[in-house]
This record gives sequence, structure tokens and C-alpha cells, in this order.
Amino acid sequence: MNVAPKSGDRHQSPSIVSLIPSATEIVAALGLTDWLTGRSHECDFPPSVRSLPVCTQPKFNPEGTSAEIHDRVSQLLQSALSVYRVETETLQQVKPTHILTQAQCEVCAVSLGEVEQAVADWVQISNPQVISLQPSTLDDVWRDIHRVAESLGVDGTPLVVMLKHRVSDCMATVQHHLQSHAIAPPTVACIEWIDPLMAAGNWIPELVRMAGATPCFGQVGKHSDWMTWSDLQQADPDIIVIMPCGYDLEKTRAELSPLTEHPEWRSLQAVQQQRVYITDGNQYFNRPGPRLVDSLELLAEMFYPQGVSFGYEGSGWEQIA
Repeated sequence: MNVAPKSGDRHQSPSIVSLIPSATEIVAALGLTDWLTGRSHECDFPPSVRSLPVCTQPKFNPEGTSAEIHDRVSQLLQSALSVYRVETETLQQVKPTHILTQAQCEVCAVSLGEVEQAVADWVQISNPQVISLQPSTLDDVWRDIHRVAESLGVDGTPLVVMLKHRVSDCMATVQHHLQSHAIAPPTVACIEWIDPLMAAGNWIPELVRMAGATPCFGQVGKHSDWMTWSDLQQADPDIIVIMPCGYDLEKTRAELSPLTEHPEWRSLQAVQQQRVYITDGNQYFNRPGPRLVDSLELLAEMFYPQGVSFGYEGSGWEQIA
């Protein structure tokens, strides 16, 4: 969908630097990819943005196990605004008129405070417009799309309407399957970090309900919470979905041992019933942008593989047990 002004208006095009993947995807979904002049080190969709100058970098070594990364991030956050830094020289070189960032999570991307510090010395010269997103629910994502579109002088309504239609179609498909087969909604545990265990919050419990299931953990619009093995055992969900923040399928598969080798793993109902799934959390569930609708469709496929198919199996999710 392209809602950008006609080519005759291109000389007035903004210069957009997006410092968070979900914002990059919003800009792209609005049809404004050509206006992007810089990105974060994590922005990789659509693939064309990978050639853009990189304006952020992690302050820690992102390689290692889930436990090692957790320890490094925890230590950094004791003395830093976020665990990422802004590449100030690169940012100045691309001369952005708009900078898209976030104020929701200091672990997800560079923080608003880091961006404000980076532009403080040259803001009087360039005066870029800083747009900070803070989504916690699906409705917040719709509002963010409208905010970004409005700031860039385009109409976000067609995109939001299209995404809402997809949500409605998915929910209708799931409800039809449930009713026609007299199926009770399964209980689901969504795991956002493996070691230590973290239950997915924010928009994930909302998506789980939309996909026709009952979330065991997390509150809609609330940050993700740490949980214990005792919590997981007590909930004993019908389905477990593993969606580590920032991990693709390959990395998630490689990091499963703290789960699968735990003494209580085999006692869980989801494991015994072979209803455990891994996902590409990095590309889907962790990014509060247009592809949360894809994430909804992914969940519906996993929950009801006999009646719902959107074509994500193998690329977006895999069954492991």
C-alpha cells in the first residue's frame, strides 16, 4: 500500500531516521520507504532498508546464551539510560527531518533519553522532529501508525483499516473453527525469555485471546513479567509458545536447553501432548508494528493447525514437541 504524495512532490520529501524496527516497518507499510535515510542496527525489514546507514549500536556483546545476555543487560542498566548507543556522527551526516524512536523499553531499542542527548548539540541547526512511540496494545499500534503518518503528511487510515480487516477475518476464521468443532479454547503460555523465564506481556495476551485461546500469563498493556518454573508447572498450559525477544527460529532452537533439559519439562501437559512451538519472535511478536497482524495469524495457525492456515509454518514457527 502506497499512500505517499505523488512523485511531483518528492523534492519536499522528509528525511526519516528510524531507530526502532517497528517504526521502520510502519514507514514502509505507509509506502514511504524511499524517505528513510537511516536506521537502527536491528532494522532489517523490508530487506531494502539494510543498505541504509546504521545509526545505533549495542553497548554490550549480543552473542552468548540467554543467561549471559540477561546478565550483561542487567549490569548495563544499573548505570545507563539504555543498552544501546546512538551513532551521533552518522545521525548528523544523514540530516534527518524526522527521528522515530521509542520510550517503552530500554532493552528493546535505543531510549528516548539517548536520542535527546545525541541531538542536543545540533538540534538548533537541524531541528529534527523526534517522534517517540510507546505502544502496549494493538490499539496503541493503530494510534502510532496514525501519528507517524500525520507527522509525515500522509493518511494512515487506509493502512489501519486494511490491518483491522485482517484481524477481523482471522478472528472470524478461528471462531468458525471453534464452533463447528465444539472445541474449548486451549490455555497458552507465551515465553518471551528462556533463562531466566519471562512471560510475554503487553500485546501478546491480547493476541492470544484474539486467536481463540486463554493466556496463562501476562496482562494486556502491562510489561512482561519474570516467572518461575513453579509458575509454569502450576499453570500447566495446553500449549507453550516460545518467542524470545530478538531471536529468530535458528537462535531460539539453539537456546532451548534450559527448558528442554529442566527436570520438570517432561511433566508439562503441553510437552506430553506435543503442543510446544518455537517462533521467530524477532520478526513478529517482539515488534509492535503492522506485522503484529501476522503474529495473530501465526498464533491461530499454531493453536488450530487442522482448521487455520496462513502459510507461516516453517518460516515463522515450528513445532518442537
